[in-house]
Amino acid sequence: MDPVHALRDVSPTPFWLDDPGRAQATPALVADVRCDLLVVGGGYSGLWTALIAKERDPSCDVVLIEGEEIGWAASGRNGGFCESSLTHGLGNGFDRWPGELAELERLGIENLRAMEDTIKKYGIDCDWERTGSLTVATEPYQIDDLHELAALAARYGSGHTVLDADQVRAEINSPTFLGGIWDEDGTAMLNPARLAWGLKQACLDLGVRIHEHTRATAIAEDGPRIAVRTPYGRILANRVALATNVFPSLIKRHRPYTVPVYDYALMTEPLTEEQLASVGWHHRQGLSDSANQFHYVRLSTDNRILWGGYDTVYHYRGQVRAEHDQRPETFATLARHFFRTFPQLEGVRFSHAWGGAIDTCSRFCAFFDTSFRGRVAYAAGFTGLGVGATRFGAEVMLDLLDGGSTERTRLEMVRRKPLPFPPEPVRWAGIQATRWSLARADENRGRRNLWLKSLDRLGLGFGS
Repeated sequence: MDPVHALRDVSPTPFWLDDPGRAQATPALVADVRCDLLVVGGGYSGLWTALIAKERDPSCDVVLIEGEEIGWAASGRNGGFCESSLTHGLGNGFDRWPGELAELERLGIENLRAMEDTIKKYGIDCDWERTGSLTVATEPYQIDDLHELAALAARYGSGHTVLDADQVRAEINSPTFLGGIWDEDGTAMLNPARLAWGLKQACLDLGVRIHEHTRATAIAEDGPRIAVRTPYGRILANRVALATNVFPSLIKRHRPYTVPVYDYALMTEPLTEEQLASVGWHHRQGLSDSANQFHYVRLSTDNRILWGGYDTVYHYRGQVRAEHDQRPETFATLARHFFRTFPQLEGVRFSHAWGGAIDTCSRFCAFFDTSFRGRVAYAAGFTGLGVGATRFGAEVMLDLLDGGSTERTRLEMVRRKPLPFPPEPVRWAGIQATRWSLARADENRGRRNLWLKSLDRLGLGFGS
């Protein structure tokens, strides 16, 4: 059967948002208000910032505004992988900050633990499972890379188990898996939309004033305060945290540092007991492969398989539009790759197909900045690994707004920003050349061409 036939009943909706328990939106802001802290953006970054601000100082008057609804964008449509890494993986962190990587790894582990504690504290029902993750080799040359990663992890105190072909197939059965590495403690699986909705409720319970369908349109100084305009009112705040991520920053000088790159995913119907037994997956780990154009894969609590990744698409001038959320040619490619990986699941259908924009920066992990003499803080550029890192980013923004020196604000990762992207049309041409080169590297035993090597020397280092 043509794998594309498995898409015939697919719903063009993010699986996680197709939930009868979806949180009801709060009313829009329709008046002028004042507050101590204004948070702009109702994804993970904004929600964590508002929540932690109230936990640090319950008397702090916090307002959060969201242009659409809480969790509707990346926070409600990602794969639901929550990793301890703050640097988009150990290798990326080692290439950029080898001198402080041990500290970054420690902070990442503490951050993941704090997330788990918060979820328990507020009773957030988001299907949290501390499963760990498997990275698999699907080409012989990738096996050496996995051994190098395991050695690097051991150097920084992490226990990664290297698996041969038989061992990895005993975990998750696919004829394409030639080896793997299992990080048993550094990753949790969760329902991303329910995490966002649970954080929203926790914020409301602590007294955060949340206004959805309230878009920020401009920011400026107004005497000792910062004024943020919305369609129906103005907010005067002592401090502002900008958590708009993939969407254009209110501060224009920040905009060249991120580009929106679209990523896509499929979700299967629930597997039968026999189908799941044919795959194994007894430990329910998150899964990704080692290619530049990689797939990420996981089980939901009702035993559906989420299958995403591979294609990353940039639209000229960085357009973020609803019509880009659907890309049939990518869904067809993903379906073919799925059944090549799990041929024993022939006949399974896909129930949902969706896409969304990722805020990508040139160093592949978050960066930070302040404006208006330290009264406005900003975090962005999480590049597809932000479910966990956004909580750390929230702490950094609050530290920066407090103005003191902390172990977070002293990090080189926090003090320095990545290289900005060039203007169009150079930006579009460069991203297309990079995509083509990464695909060629996958076809050529991982060998990076002159273009990729040049990016590496410039510190751009697009490896995935």
